[in-house]
Amino acid sequence: MTENLMNNNIVNLTGEVIYEPVFSHEVFGEGFFETALKVRRLSEQSDVIPVTISERLMQTTPFTTGDVVSVTGQFRSYNKLIGGRSKLMLTVFVREVFGGEEPEKNPNQIELTGFICKEPIYRTTPFKREICDILVAVNRAYNKSDYIPCIAWGRNARFASALPVGSKIVLSGRIQSREYQKQTDAGIETRTAYEISVSRIATAEGGGEVEGDREREDRGEWRDGDS
Repeated sequence: MTENLMNNNIVNLTGEVIYEPVFSHEVFGEGFFETALKVRRLSEQSDVIPVTISERLMQTTPFTTGDVVSVTGQFRSYNKLIGGRSKLMLTVFVREVFGGEEPEKNPNQIELTGFICKEPIYRTTPFKREICDILVAVNRAYNKSDYIPCIAWGRNARFASALPVGSKIVLSGRIQSREYQKQTDAGIETRTAYEISVSRIATAEGGGEVEGDREREDRGEWRDGDS
């Protein structure tokens, strides 16, 4: 059962460590640290993705600013109290880390199997490009779940928009970071959102599989005019 849950959520990243790991918390005497990886897209852009790594892994593989590393793990969510409000936080929980060079293969890959836990939100941009926001609950060990925001485009958006809450789906894509502005009591703040940009999605029962145009998306053509 645990092995199957491990396969529900698989992340592979290669990127540059952009700041020294900072202590986050301790579990059963083992310390965990937070940092972020700068991961290149096919375009000139990059995504800055938060990661959580144990001190034991850092003892065997260097993990300092400027290092290029490859990691495998899971994309996890947790709630953090900020300003008196609970906020959903996302991070890649690292299970293995490797030093090395920039890969020849895609440096940012994720595969999830989970359940749609909120009504999908379908919309179009001013340029008539189709988008669908999906919140996916992914089970993991000890009766916990991760809640992962995903965004689909074009045919994937149309397909996802028709799926009812509770549908079990399989999807693949990449983790992306996106800056947006938020009006607060203190003024306008620039914040960062993290989500899965879906390149392929299907119902877990089979059938209905569609695949997006990943290359066009990475060039940014589908984000023009998106608010």
